[in-house]
Amino acid sequence: MMIRPISPAKLVEELADRLAADAPGERLRVAVDGAGAAGPGELAAALVDPLRVRGRAALHVPADGFLRPASLRYEFGRRNPDAFYEGWLDEAGLVREVLGPAGPGGSGRVLPSLWDATADRATRAPYRQLPEDGIVLVSGPFLLGGMLTFDVAVHLTQSAAALARRTPDSELWTVPAFARYDDEVAPATFADVVVRMDDPRHPALVENA
Repeated sequence: MMIRPISPAKLVEELADRLAADAPGERLRVAVDGAGAAGPGELAAALVDPLRVRGRAALHVPADGFLRPASLRYEFGRRNPDAFYEGWLDEAGLVREVLGPAGPGGSGRVLPSLWDATADRATRAPYRQLPEDGIVLVSGPFLLGGMLTFDVAVHLTQSAAALARRTPDSELWTVPAFARYDDEVAPATFADVVVRMDDPRHPALVENA
């Protein structure tokens, strides 16, 4: 295994090159998986324009637009790490509205968000039509190793110390959930691309992972 330091801008360019060349003429479902402290949403958003420049229309779908209603998320309390890990994400909704339509034989009619977790109501977002060679980038935590199917998995990994250091105090209760994810799923062992994000300003690609 080799660790190759890379600038954030170069990381975006290399990932855009790789994704744009993958499955030409077909839709591509990409996971950008990682804790919020690692910046999966920022990376996914940064890939949209470079992919379009390379001829692949791209849509960023943050997973936090597919959280379950508060009555279900908070059934065991507002700061329960096990519930956060196991039950916050509406996986069925994400499959039905995004990954299924963007997959083989799908219609390409994708819903960019389903539920506004702050207002605790449906977003009523309009559907978007993903072209036949379009790329959907789903960003968020705990995307790998479950019922969600992706064509390419990008995992942003952090050491336990870096995760604790970069997680806001109000969200430190979530840290045990990420430790459990690493222990049970070990996403860094099978993701197509693994990026160390101990300091998102200085990422490093884990090659031959």
